[in-house]
Amino acid sequence: MKLELKNITKSFGEKRVLNGVSFTAYSGKAFGLLGRNGAGKTTSIRILMNVFPSDGGEIFIDGSPIDYSRIKIGYLPEERGLYPKKKIIDQLIYFAKLNGLKTNDAVKAVDFWLDRLNMTEHRNKRLDTLSKGNQQKIQLITALAHNPDIIILDEPFSGLDPVNAMLLKDIVKEQIALGKILLFSSHQMSYIEEFCDSIAILSEGKAVLTGELNDIKRNYIRDKLVIRSSKLDEISKEFSCNSLTDNDELIIHLASPEEKQAVMKKLTEKYDIDEIKVFEPSLNDIFVEYAGGKENETV
Repeated sequence: MKLELKNITKSFGEKRVLNGVSFTAYSGKAFGLLGRNGAGKTTSIRILMNVFPSDGGEIFIDGSPIDYSRIKIGYLPEERGLYPKKKIIDQLIYFAKLNGLKTNDAVKAVDFWLDRLNMTEHRNKRLDTLSKGNQQKIQLITALAHNPDIIILDEPFSGLDPVNAMLLKDIVKEQIALGKILLFSSHQMSYIEEFCDSIAILSEGKAVLTGELNDIKRNYIRDKLVIRSSKLDEISKEFSCNSLTDNDELIIHLASPEEKQAVMKKLTEKYDIDEIKVFEPSLNDIFVEYAGGKENETV
């Protein structure tokens, strides 16, 4: 299954929030939707979920306009939207039925996910008796119980301790293996790098960078070298444009990518080098470069 957003536009009053946003996500893969606050992520998600219409552009599934009567979407919001004073099992069944399940099927699905998330013992408790992390797990069940085709996870690891974060990672991998389309929206770049094959970075309502993450990294300008050596102090003095990483590696900034081979040869001949390689940017580096702009209210 292929999900396409094409040239989506949206304004609220005189404020243009989305200005021709386009990206493509595939089943069996995770897609990262990134951007600073106010970049247009939340508006894009709400349009995809049919919460409100776009002003222009279209959404396609496998080349045809999306049919919301046939395509099921599961959504884990950044801000929890459950009822704190209500019994957990009652509201989970309620949300599952809202998403199209019959009562018996809803009970079976909810109980399956309570067990999968080690939450069965809390089945009959009120939500506000749980920790923040466990509330996040209950909210996750509302996104998964109805077996959606598209799963949207907005800051899914928020509030989770390392054990529960690992459990969520396993579930994410399971859903990808089942052929679901997973959309991540997060400021935690390490999780995006771990799971996402492709990304879109939004800035001021535009998709300023889209594509497969590996291709984006390979096409990044290759004008830096990373060096591990016992002679970093001496090397650093010779190359004035450099920086030291947290891993005690020296990054040398070249005047141009064409200098790469010559500088590598010079270093290996002159110094005791343990490792030398071309610098590959992290997703955080790429995000900082492309996201840009000023932070605005979340839209």
